[in-house]
Amino acid sequence: MAIIGITGSIASGKSTLRDLLAPLLPAEVLDADLIARELLDNDPGVRARVEAGISPGAYRADGSADRREISRIIYNDPSAKSRLEEILHPLVREVWTAAAFRAREEQRHLLVDIPLLFETNADGHFDFVITVACSPGVQDARLAARGMDPDLAQRILATQMPVAEKMSRATQVIWNDGSLEALEAQSEEFAGIVRRQTQEP
Repeated sequence: MAIIGITGSIASGKSTLRDLLAPLLPAEVLDADLIARELLDNDPGVRARVEAGISPGAYRADGSADRREISRIIYNDPSAKSRLEEILHPLVREVWTAAAFRAREEQRHLLVDIPLLFETNADGHFDFVITVACSPGVQDARLAARGMDPDLAQRILATQMPVAEKMSRATQVIWNDGSLEALEAQSEEFAGIVRRQTQEP
């Protein structure tokens, strides 16, 4: 079994790789961003801290987190971003480290998608760390296709570790500039590496 972290910059293809790898290993999947969203929406303690530390307007009338407003605030105010991370990151880590402990106990593979894996010094928890990367032009095109405001995209990228450093620190780099078929082939190759190193058939 292996505990595998997947990271990379926004629009690099982390989620696509994760979804390709999961059935190949097979592996349980956790998404750190999804865990954070669920905490924002469903944890009353998180809501109270976010309203006090970020903005009273961080939640809509129906009680759901206004992630667009939260993003606007934190990417214009580094101190607000730090406060949000202090609220969410320890709770998110508790979830996936508990899942990793269970996976090791039960001898199962686990994939954890963490955009800020290196930035949060989480790499020591994983047997493999994959950095998914692509060229800036491809990244810009994918962000535009999502309809993301270019200024916001650049603000997000500015808060993340440079891709070259993420690549240098990874145990495996997946280059995702090409077709889905090319990504599928790399996924199959990596699954084979995991099987060989964990001595699976």
